[in-house]
Amino acid sequence: MSAFIDKNTRLVVQGITGRDGSFHAKQMMEYGTDLVAGVTPGKGGQKFEGKVPVFDSVHEAVIETAANTSVIYVRAAFAADAICEAADAGVDVIVCITEGVPVIDMAKALPFVREKGCRLIGPNCPGIIAPRDTVKVGILPATIVGPGAVGVVSRSGTLTYEVVFQLTSNGYGQSTCIGIGGDPLIGTNFIDTLEAFESDEDTKAVVLIGEIGGTDEQEAADYIKAKMSKPVVAFIAGQTAPEGKRMGHAGAIVSGAAGTAQEKIEAFEKAKVPVARIPSEITKLLGEAAPGLKV
Repeated sequence: MSAFIDKNTRLVVQGITGRDGSFHAKQMMEYGTDLVAGVTPGKGGQKFEGKVPVFDSVHEAVIETAANTSVIYVRAAFAADAICEAADAGVDVIVCITEGVPVIDMAKALPFVREKGCRLIGPNCPGIIAPRDTVKVGILPATIVGPGAVGVVSRSGTLTYEVVFQLTSNGYGQSTCIGIGGDPLIGTNFIDTLEAFESDEDTKAVVLIGEIGGTDEQEAADYIKAKMSKPVVAFIAGQTAPEGKRMGHAGAIVSGAAGTAQEKIEAFEKAKVPVARIPSEITKLLGEAAPGLKV
């Protein structure tokens, strides 16, 4: 099995007729994802690629196709509304790719999503891919993944691609790769994904990619020490970033000691989690922490 998505995933793409939505919808279909519907207000009744029905609302799409997962390619000003629409329609898993979503919008959307009992991944994330089930929801490139037993969770986007490529190239396939996003307010955090990997029988080890800013990595280290039985290897991006300067993500800003790379590395080391100094060290540390996982 995989974390959050699997062969039972029935996907609806919000913004399917836009440039990004249409491009990635094709990629997801080609990989094997069961894309059952698209949504673009005002364009209901059309067919995407001649076969996928397009609806005016997520509510209609869910009723007609039993979609249970949504991915959002909607402009930042409307992304929070799109998240709430999917949650209100009864979608189980929502993946928001959109970057630049205002924090105040997410502050309003997150309580609604939680009230509805949905799983939100993102915003500002590359999504999720499950090589074992050939299902992807988002923009993670399918060419770099391979089926295996390593779960990957990351706050970064393109760094996720680099690490997954390193894993696959060195014989370590993945169970699920999840980009949770680097904004200050996100729907799914490290602990949520670690809990999912811990309960997933097909995941035998975890690679965690953190970055400077906030305390999510420190909290993850505490969780690993207290609750995880599976080996975890970590990497922290932004080790040379100057204090007070935002690096890439809206959440990647150091203010005081709590958000520094060194403080996070020390937290993981106290939890007996090996920390790679550069991405290329990850596979070596993984081989030491979890021998026998190469496919």
